[in-house]
Amino acid sequence: MRNEFVAPPRNLLRLTGKAIGDYEMIREGDRILLGLSGGKDSLSLLHTLRHLQAKSPVKFSLAAATVDPQSPEYHPEALKDYLHDLGIPYYYESYPVMKLAEDKMNKDSFCAFCSRMRRGMLYGAARREGYNVLALAQHLDDLAETFMMSAFFGGRLSTMKANYLNDEGDVRVIRPFIYVRERQTAAFAKTAGLPVIPENCPACFSMPMERWKMKQKLAQFEAENNKLFPNLLTAMRPLLENQGANTVAI
Repeated sequence: MRNEFVAPPRNLLRLTGKAIGDYEMIREGDRILLGLSGGKDSLSLLHTLRHLQAKSPVKFSLAAATVDPQSPEYHPEALKDYLHDLGIPYYYESYPVMKLAEDKMNKDSFCAFCSRMRRGMLYGAARREGYNVLALAQHLDDLAETFMMSAFFGGRLSTMKANYLNDEGDVRVIRPFIYVRERQTAAFAKTAGLPVIPENCPACFSMPMERWKMKQKLAQFEAENNKLFPNLLTAMRPLLENQGANTVAI
């Protein structure tokens, strides 16, 4: 059966639309390239942006790109046929990130090294194909974990920004899911039967990581305080709105 677009639930559309409006993420004529790992979050964002593209008076184009780090445990090849069926322009960037990490990682964590490499490849694909905006699928849980880890382990207030220009000034990065909870993308991906690629970061899943530990701690805190994430979002707003530096030193 041919793959088709699935309309996201109203709450997911509402939160995404509000974030896009609050931070002026999408502008007339934007050419948006979505970083598509094949996980539940990026696949959910693919369908959400496609739905908004069809309904919004602001006209923009949409494509997707996947960076394959050549890990033996990560198999995103099925995304090629999936995006073809959906009629979305798709770019598949394969690069030996795993091998480079072994040779050149030094004191970095694998996650930090891989993230920089993959982001660089996505910038390269955007430049090569003429896209001025890179959309990433980090959600509110990701922002909260980053915020807490930066405070606990780095002594600074920092998190991911909602809408900013990269260092070279030629690609604007947006995060339309900053108001969305991880459980919402998980529920949509399951209900819609999206073709989620399992364990799309195998090196991180194979070892105890500080981010995973922080996720568990926040879940414990939320069980005791159901206002935890709204409160964290309020605390993070000055960082989300900051178009300059991403960090406020303590």
